[in-house]
Amino acid sequence: MRIAVIATCLLVAGCAAGGAPSSSRAAGDPVSYDSKRRLSDALKGLTPGQPQTCLPLGRSPSSESFGSTVLYRFGRNEVWRNDTGPGCERMGQNGDVMVVRTPIGRFCRGDIVQLVDRVSGFPSGSCAFGDFIPYRRAK
Repeated sequence: MRIAVIATCLLVAGCAAGGAPSSSRAAGDPVSYDSKRRLSDALKGLTPGQPQTCLPLGRSPSSESFGSTVLYRFGRNEVWRNDTGPGCERMGQNGDVMVVRTPIGRFCRGDIVQLVDRVSGFPSGSCAFGDFIPYRRAK
């Protein structure tokens, strides 16, 4: 009986200590100042072009999330920016995975993005792609 009481006390103490958020970010602030600064740094030296409906075919980009903005990098000199609609503000903050089902084999405006928890596999949000804006380094 004594062991059960001690184990329960330790469990409650552990939950109380681990329940406080460690981030200095306000609880309701979906995009931190740091995300905006990092996004600005990632696009530094690149010039935006005309918005496009879809990402180009044939190449596999790397991606990086900044709040509800996703950058698709096609090398040092070409980056495509997408500002998603509401629902994906926490993208990239919790290790969630983006899942996109597209009927034509490439990402286009209006395609639905679903965020899925990497560990549990449960959906954690969804939104739609906006226009894709190419950024290129001036030659």
